[in-house]
This record gives sequence, C-alpha cells and structure tokens, in this order.
Amino acid sequence: MSGREAGGTAAGGGTAEYRIEDLAHASGATVRTIRGYQDRGLLPTPERRGRANVYGEAHLARLLQIADLLERGYTLASIKELLEAWDAGRGLGGVLGLVAEVHGPWTDEEADRITRTELDAKFGGTQDDEAIAEAVALGVLERVPGKADEFLVPSPQELAVAVELHAAGVPLLAISSHLKELRGQVEHIASRFLEFTTEHVFARYLGHRPPTDSDAAEAASMVRRLRPLAQQTVDAELARAMRMFATRHLHHHLGAQESTIAGSESRPVLLPARTTQAVQDLVGAEQVAAFIATAAEREVQARALDALASYHSRTNKVDEKG
Repeated sequence: MSGREAGGTAAGGGTAEYRIEDLAHASGATVRTIRGYQDRGLLPTPERRGRANVYGEAHLARLLQIADLLERGYTLASIKELLEAWDAGRGLGGVLGLVAEVHGPWTDEEADRITRTELDAKFGGTQDDEAIAEAVALGVLERVPGKADEFLVPSPQELAVAVELHAAGVPLLAISSHLKELRGQVEHIASRFLEFTTEHVFARYLGHRPPTDSDAAEAASMVRRLRPLAQQTVDAELARAMRMFATRHLHHHLGAQESTIAGSESRPVLLPARTTQAVQDLVGAEQVAAFIATAAEREVQARALDALASYHSRTNKVDEKG
C-alpha cells in the first residue's frame, strides 16, 4: 500500500477527510501517537483549515504502513529511512519482500490445537497446573483467547518429544528445565550462523540503507536458498555428537575402561552456554577454545603446585618430630 495514494472517498464523492480523532479511530493509533509521528517527520503535514488540521487518505495509508513495519520488527528510525526512500521514488517492494521472507516460516511444521483434557491424557491423566504454566511461559503452549481450556501448539513435534520423555520417566519440570538450557544453546548457534552468513553473503546486499529494490529482491532469493542450511548442519552435527557421546556413556555405565588421552589428542567437553558466551564476550569467538584450555591448564598447574607445597610442608613436620 503506497503512502502517496489516496484510495478512500467521502460520501459526497470527494477524497475522504479526517479530523485527528477520526484518523486515530480509522487507523487504530492514538491521537498522541499520530502527533508523535508528525513530530518525527513520519507523517505528511496535514492541511490547516481555520483552527483545525485536516488529514486525508494518504495519512491513513501511511499510518497503516508504519503499523505494519513496526509489527515486522522495524524501529521508528529505520521506518523513517524506508519512507523517505519511498517518497524519493525508490520502491519498497523488494525491501518488504525481504522482510516477508525473513519473517516467514522457518519450518514446514504447522501449529495445532489441543484441549486441556487431551493434554492431561497425553501426560498420564494427571493435572499439573505448574507444568502448564511453565509450558505457556516457554511458548510450547499458547492460550487461546476466550477459551480457558484450549491451547495453541506452535510445534506439535516439540510437544510430542515432551510426551515421550515423560512416558519414559522424566518429570515435566525437568523437561522444561532441559528445554530452557537447550534453547539458550540453540539461540547461540542461530546467532552465530546469522553473523557468519551476514559477513560472507549478505553484506554486499546491505551496503545501502535502505537497500535498493533489486538488492533486496536478490537477498530475499538468497534467504530462500540458505534457509534450510542451518537446520541441515545442526542435524548432521547433532547426529555425529550423539553417536560419539552415546557410545562413551554406554561404555561408562557398562564399566568399560576408556583409553588414556594421548598428549596431542583433544576431547570435546560440554560447557554451559552462559559460560561459553561469557568467554566469547571477553576474548572473541575465535579465541574461546584457546582461552578455556589455557585457563584449565593454569588451574591444573596451580593445584599441582599447591599439592607439592603441601607435601613439602607435611614432610618437614615429620622430620622435625623425628
């Protein structure tokens, strides 16, 4: 919808006109918001008639456009840049197409609905209000407005995993706690993938603010091509890691002896996501492994020195007594 088009018509056949209160009602914005947009230069200046300001369809169209961009995650500052480019004659079609592509679904999975009765039945028939509240807080369930006993399930697969884990004996609150930890780690992976692709792929499309129509359209096409790569990579690496760690866990619990680690051999170590992120913030992503290895070696050396000093102290005391 163009901010320059006046599509509405008044009852007398002319272009529709609004007082600010009527414009607020038609657009869903408040009078205060409209005035704030005027102060920021986001809205065209209204026509002044006597003591009143008169707004037209162009103002309504612009307000609806701003609301749409805000819903898509744009800030008012970036919206102003987009609208200035639009007013200068540069198209927004490619930019909005890119926005729609990024905001589109990143999975083929479709949301489902479930009643409270069906949900309780899936988890053994026991009502657990605390677990329900936790699931809603995590977004695994979403309450349906006006229906207290019905929920939207954004990811039926995620709910199915919880059902199977609970059936295997895992408490519901332990499942939600595990999901919180997993979500933090996955969000870190997603962030790193976006940083990586932005640096090596998308930087050339984002040199202009806002990007040109053709660059934005090409970037949207690239998003469609790269969309499955993150999940495919995570799936492959998760399968590799599960195979490796599952074998070690099995050997450990069956009492199998693990071979000693050779001096040049490395072995993966699981760390909390917050620890890894804190180290990354301190030394940068490229130095995380080196920093953690150095810190561990320093701790081992410090404890070895403490042990030697303690041994020397004990030996001296024995000699003095003798």
